[in-house]
Order: sequence, then structure tokens, then C-alpha cells
Amino acid sequence: MVKSSLFLILFSMLSFFSNAQEVIPLYEDAVPGSKASATYIEVTERGSDGIDRIGKVTNPTLTVFPAPVDKANGTAVIICPGGGYSILAINHEGYNIAKRFNEIGVTAFVLKYRLPNDETMTDKTFALLQDAEQAIYLVRKDAKKFNIKPNKIGIMGFSAGGHFASTLLVHYNDIKITNAEKISLRPDFAALIYPVISFEESVHTGTMKNLLGPNPADSMKHYFSANENVNSKTPPTFLVHAQDDKVVPVENSMLLNEALKKNKVKTDIYLYENGGHGFGLKNKTSDVDWFNLLAVWMKKQKF
Repeated sequence: MVKSSLFLILFSMLSFFSNAQEVIPLYEDAVPGSKASATYIEVTERGSDGIDRIGKVTNPTLTVFPAPVDKANGTAVIICPGGGYSILAINHEGYNIAKRFNEIGVTAFVLKYRLPNDETMTDKTFALLQDAEQAIYLVRKDAKKFNIKPNKIGIMGFSAGGHFASTLLVHYNDIKITNAEKISLRPDFAALIYPVISFEESVHTGTMKNLLGPNPADSMKHYFSANENVNSKTPPTFLVHAQDDKVVPVENSMLLNEALKKNKVKTDIYLYENGGHGFGLKNKTSDVDWFNLLAVWMKKQKF
């Protein structure tokens, strides 16, 4: 009996460690532009809805979800959870999504990015773009290590994470990191799920205030409105939104979709009639699985 119990314990430990995910610091040394704070300490809380919310992030990381060897197709995606730039819904819009990507042979990286805060950042406005650029820099630089193709790396974001991702889509050439190798920071594709897009029209004021402060300059609102900065080299993009979203109006996705079309960038959009905001993988009001639609779109785009 003792031997059997010991075997079960050892087997459970082996299973745990074999399934553990590699967590990579986003920056090898000190986080650039950071300020020390004794009171601003990262915290994770699980709500009654089962969602893990991480707050006060100062040390950004990438959690790696490698595609199974027998399914891996060389494509990778960096996933950016939402939370209004105040928290990160890390499992609901991060880990759960990564596991779904693994099922279709895609290696996923969940990005725990910094949350803008004057107490811990010398410039909170551009710290997030810096994290986005650093994430794609690391993934592309180490593509061989991760068994992925450097020309098949996308970015995905939910809600404010969609704003985070869309900022990289249009400003990947505005380099905020050390990039001695001159690695391209352009994502090869994007998927934005009920994203915040515009700080000029149909604005989610909480996201804008957390990033830019209470009275942002018009120039900053324009810079951080992805639809106003699209050009012909913006990566192909897939969008999902619910038309009855009362938190982030559906016009955000529609504005970006129209801007992409205008610039002849490949784009597709799926609009649910209902579903509200923050439904994650499953919109309970519909039988349509948006992830399956995304997978079909990715295959069509040869990703």
C-alpha cells in the first residue's frame, strides 16, 4: 500500500512538471523605464466567475504553450489578455486560448504585459508598445528554439489587449526597444476579439484614461487610434465583436475593418448579434464558434 501510494505521488509530480509551462522574462536585465516601488506589488485574484485577474504587473513575462510535436505546423501567436489596462484576465483571455491554439498545431505565448502606472514607470504611455515589440522580438529571434517559422508569427488581443495588439500592428516601425539585430517587429497576422481600437470615436474611456491619463492631448489620442494609422503594410487581421457590446462599442472593430479595406489589407470580421463583452472563447448566446472561424481564416491566409 505504501509503495502504491508513493508511486501515485511520484506519477502525479511527474505529470505536473511535464505539463508545466515555461515562463520567460520579457527583459533579460532590468525592465527599461521602471521605477522601484515598495507598495506596487503584483497580485492575482480569482473571481466567483472563475477568472484569474492579475493586477499591478511590473515584471512582464511570456508563458510558452508549445504545440504538440505531432500537430505543430510552425505557426505561433502572442496572446494579450484584456482588462482595461487595470488587470489582466490571464486564464479567460490567455491560457485557455493558448490551449485551443495548441489543438490546431499553433504554438502560443501568453504575454503578461505591464499595466500602465506612474508610480512604477518613467513613461507609462509607451511602456506597453515597448512590451509588445519586445515580445515579438524574442519570439522571432528564438524561432528555431521554439520550433516555429519566423514568418508565421501573429499577435492576438482581447478588449484592452486588443488595443495593445492593434498598437503594434500600426506602429511596429516606431521602435522602442534595443534591437541590434534589426529583427522585424511586424506581426505576420492579427486576431482582435472585441478590441478597443479608437480613442477618438466610440471610446472606452477607462482604457484610454489608464494609458494616457485624464486629459490626453489630441495627438496622443490619434496615435493610439489604430484605425487612423493603418497603411498598406499593416498585417492581415481577423476581428470578432458582439453588436450589443455595451462596454466596448462594436464600432471599434468596424472602424478598423473599414480602414484595413480602404488600404487593401486582407481582413475579415465576424459580428455576433448578441453576447455583450468579455465572453472569451465561448459566446453563450450563439452556436457559432468564433475560434473555428479564425482557424479557417488562418488556413486560408496560409498561416
